[in-house]
Amino acid sequence: MNLCIIGAGHVGLATAAAFANLGHDVICADTDADKIALLNAGECRIREPILPEVLRRNLVAGRLSFTTDTSAAVRSSEIIFIAVGTPLDADNRADLSHLHAAALDIARGPGAGPSTFPVASLGVNETPALPGPPLRILRSNVV
Repeated sequence: MNLCIIGAGHVGLATAAAFANLGHDVICADTDADKIALLNAGECRIREPILPEVLRRNLVAGRLSFTTDTSAAVRSSEIIFIAVGTPLDADNRADLSHLHAAALDIARGPGAGPSTFPVASLGVNETPALPGPPLRILRSNVV
């Protein structure tokens, strides 16, 4: 199955590597070009047991790749996972701008087709997992 993970941070990278290790073809998209270049070279800056090994093994096998072109990654995928950062502000509210941007990238994609799942690392009661505007954007484009 062709999967897209939007966000190559701790959650996104671990998710992408795990799915690739299960045999899926995974493309991981992120806006940080330097991070993407390092990941495509097999370099892992996240300290997680076995992650660097799994990353390199699946890069070599061709099951895992990284890009800054989110729209192309979305177009080539059957399922999309959103794993972007939602840092808290001074009032303990999540900054959802990256989630909004990911939803817009998906909405600009090929139309109805891929299933989309948010992957959140927020604590209970910090914020809704998928608030109104991104949900409306995704519903307008995803069946």
